Amino acid sequence: MRQTKVANRYAKALFDIALEQGKLEEVKNDIELIGRTQHRELDVLLASPVVTGERKTAVFEAVFAKHISALTVAFFKLIFDKGRSIAIKEILEAFVSKYKVHMGIQVVKVTTAVALSDDGRTQIRTGLKDNKMLAGKTIELKEKVDASIIGGLVVQIEDKLFDASIKHDLLDIKRQFIKNMYVRDIR
Repeated sequence: MRQTKVANRYAKALFDIALEQGKLEEVKNDIELIGRTQHRELDVLLASPVVTGERKTAVFEAVFAKHISALTVAFFKLIFDKGRSIAIKEILEAFVSKYKVHMGIQVVKVTTAVALSDDGRTQIRTGLKDNKMLAGKTIELKEKVDASIIGGLVVQIEDKLFDASIKHDLLDIKRQFIKNMYVRDIR
């Protein structure tokens, strides 16, 4: 079950405290470190409703305390004490999202049939700078390779989708033929 409301509240609280104390970058780095740590047993232990908050705090501190700030350690102690450890992944995601909004970073998802070259990335960034949605923002490309689009690219900015893929064009032509194959209005 998604814990979106809880995650947003806790992430906002951590974000506000870190900003107030001038430790936003430090806490962001801590959050990214915790998010990158992938250990199945640790994830299961921290999310388990059977393990007590004290035990989770002890394990968390043993693993992370030497690598992250005291503010982040105290925040996660609060999460474990309040029984909100099931929402850790969502809290991490919500914090990073709030950080990106605050710093003016816009995530743009780009799907291509083959991996992008450096020149391709530069062309996409240059093309996106003219978009009024992205005015004054730093563009962070999230790349995905999907051979099923055949060619071209699909760009997603928040809830806006620009589909310039060959697959989309072929489906469009197919719809036009199905609509009426005797009327010539195919582009």
